[in-house]
Amino acid sequence: PTNPRTAAGDALIRRQDGAVNLYADDAGRRGRQIFGDVVALLMIALFIWLAVTVRNVIAAFGELGIRLQDAGNGFSGTMSEIGEALGGVPLIGPGIAAPFDGASEAGDTLADAGEAVRGTVDAISLVAAFAVAALPIMAILLIWLLPRLKFASRSRELRAMSTDPAMLDLLALRALMTAPVRAVAAQHPDAAGAWRRGDPELVRRLAALELQRGGVTLRS
Repeated sequence: PTNPRTAAGDALIRRQDGAVNLYADDAGRRGRQIFGDVVALLMIALFIWLAVTVRNVIAAFGELGIRLQDAGNGFSGTMSEIGEALGGVPLIGPGIAAPFDGASEAGDTLADAGEAVRGTVDAISLVAAFAVAALPIMAILLIWLLPRLKFASRSRELRAMSTDPAMLDLLALRALMTAPVRAVAAQHPDAAGAWRRGDPELVRRLAALELQRGGVTLRS
């Protein structure tokens, strides 16, 4: 004959593709979870806003590089035009144009410096924004998201088990092994003995205790 516990376990596995429950059945615990989620999301949004603000503030210094680049390009172009114009003067043109050609090269150097300043400022602004947002957000995800995902996974498993009467005995055993001693003793003075005797009321109360610890209410 088929072992009822094995059959119940197979049924549980088949039901593992059900909906994920993010919140506990208990109103009080569910309210705390929702509050924690809202706080965590607000903190993430705050750090993203801070990162964008820091990046914009630092990037504003890049305007200096843009101005230097524009000034260098403008000066270089002007000197080149003057040099070309004077270079066309017969006999003395090449000699007069030489200083302007040198000034044009100086303008190019100034433009290159402005471009370098702008690139450096952009890189610093990105690094600063990453430092302001990424590290705190990663900490929030570790502290908040991982436990929430763990709860959702355990709640999903327990909810599937709670609908199968054959699994209540297993839930009761888990409560005996992992629940606080006082919580177990509150269910029955000799909870272990009553479980071994197969006391249906005790089994159901222990199963309800285990489900409650996972945020699931045992349906009647």
